[in-house]
Amino acid sequence: MKLWFSLFDETREYRGKEAPYIEPSTQKWSRDFEINYEAIFSELKVYLENHHLKAYFNTSMVNNDSTWKTISLKSWGIEFNKQQKHFPCTTEIINKYPEIISLSFNLLSPGGKILPHCGDTNAIYRSHFGLDVPDSLPNCGFSVQGEKRSWENGKWLIFMDAFQHEAWNLTEKNRIIIVMDTLRDEYKSRKNKVKSVVITSLFLQKRVEKFKLLQKAPQWAITTIAIILRPMALMAINIVNWLRVY
Repeated sequence: MKLWFSLFDETREYRGKEAPYIEPSTQKWSRDFEINYEAIFSELKVYLENHHLKAYFNTSMVNNDSTWKTISLKSWGIEFNKQQKHFPCTTEIINKYPEIISLSFNLLSPGGKILPHCGDTNAIYRSHFGLDVPDSLPNCGFSVQGEKRSWENGKWLIFMDAFQHEAWNLTEKNRIIIVMDTLRDEYKSRKNKVKSVVITSLFLQKRVEKFKLLQKAPQWAITTIAIILRPMALMAINIVNWLRVY
């Protein structure tokens, strides 16, 4: 299977042949989260008593700028140590499985929609773990390649993030889940490349969000800039983790 990154594909559309959803029981880490559902959710509730989640930076992906809020414990290899201290049970599970390269808590507010989009790479499975799900389809749900599913508290929904997907919460309550990225077995040996390319992609997405004219940049320019930045991205990941910057 060829390694794919949206950053290097002008169409930004993945055309792989994989199934859109993956059976949770095939993933060895799934049970650890399921049996610790109450403890994990309790950590988040305690955290929210004195803290707030932050709106996701890429507002072009949502129907309202503040509808999608998150807090990350790990993001493409970057460890958020200061935030992990508030979530000891969750962090212990993360550290048990090296294939987990990202994990965040995500809130979708009432009436919120995450618009159709493709993920950054086919190297990972993205997994949603229900913590506080207010309703099922059709009011609150998720779709990959047009196939709709509902979240459930204490259960996993695992999918190919590279395929086009979307989410919505048409209820009057918040929807809260864990969003986690795990490396697929066939790409574990290319972990550093995956992390550095996606971090580079996120950096460029933030620049585009701030400077809209960059949206018109030709693909050759984006690819050239990304190739230059990627080694620096990997170095930055290692340095911030070593210095425990976050």
